[in-house]
Amino acid sequence: MSTMDQWTAAVCADLGLDASAADLRAVLDLTRDVAHGVARPAAPLTAYLVGVAVGRGLTLPDAAGRVTTLAASWEKEEELWAERAGQTPRLPFPPERAVTGLLQIPSPPAPVGLPPLRRCHRGGSGRAKGGHDSRIHAG
Repeated sequence: MSTMDQWTAAVCADLGLDASAADLRAVLDLTRDVAHGVARPAAPLTAYLVGVAVGRGLTLPDAAGRVTTLAASWEKEEELWAERAGQTPRLPFPPERAVTGLLQIPSPPAPVGLPPLRRCHRGGSGRAKGGHDSRIHAG
């Protein structure tokens, strides 16, 4: 029994639901379609809303089918509006920042040369209190 099967059985038992009614593949397909067609954060909320709809009488295949169709048309609608406006569809990040499908996060530039000079003590010449040299030091 996989971790998902164990988790599903535990959640169903805790909520008093029949574990055989939990269609993992249908829910995963639904959330994938919503995450890719709409937005990643929309996937868990959509799964919840489909669950509410099923609880109110829709079948899971009917509710999931409706939402999958909506998610597919959502993506196409955004592309159509962008095309009409003479724009390219919105991408999650600029293509030049892509590295084999991953977002490349630039690092801050490495410091070059010595650190800026600073005075150890103000005023005076020669040795300051505490035996420290008052000359300018790096670091």
